[in-house]
Amino acid sequence: MSTQQTINGAGGCLCGAVQYEVHGELRPIICCHCEQCRKISGHYVAATACKTESLNLIVEHGLHWYQSSPEARRGHCKECGSSLFWEPTDGDYTSILAGTLTRPTGLKISHHIHVHMASDYYSIDDGLPQYEEEGYPSYYSEKTA
Repeated sequence: MSTQQTINGAGGCLCGAVQYEVHGELRPIICCHCEQCRKISGHYVAATACKTESLNLIVEHGLHWYQSSPEARRGHCKECGSSLFWEPTDGDYTSILAGTLTRPTGLKISHHIHVHMASDYYSIDDGLPQYEEEGYPSYYSEKTA
């Protein structure tokens, strides 16, 4: 059994200025509790990912990329503010914020990363594996959001 799930997914932002389709595998959802993810989303990020070549932007006039660090950039809608994507500078995959996918997704959360940076107003008590900085399972790269 593969650790990745093969589905065709679709989604977009709140206002429709960014819409996408995914043709190919989506990895299980990883929850990232790092400070950047918390600040960009208002909470922790739950994201799946696909090979960048599998992501097809149907409507993209609202898409804006922000270089959040030397290692990665983040895509959001400049019209409604929805956070949508995370891409490593040197990778061949794109992380997709799971809440932007149209239901049903068929995906499940696999684990939590950067839990040492989690905020103090919530606890992670779902019984799934938790990782601090290194050593967590990676599907496309060591740097996965």
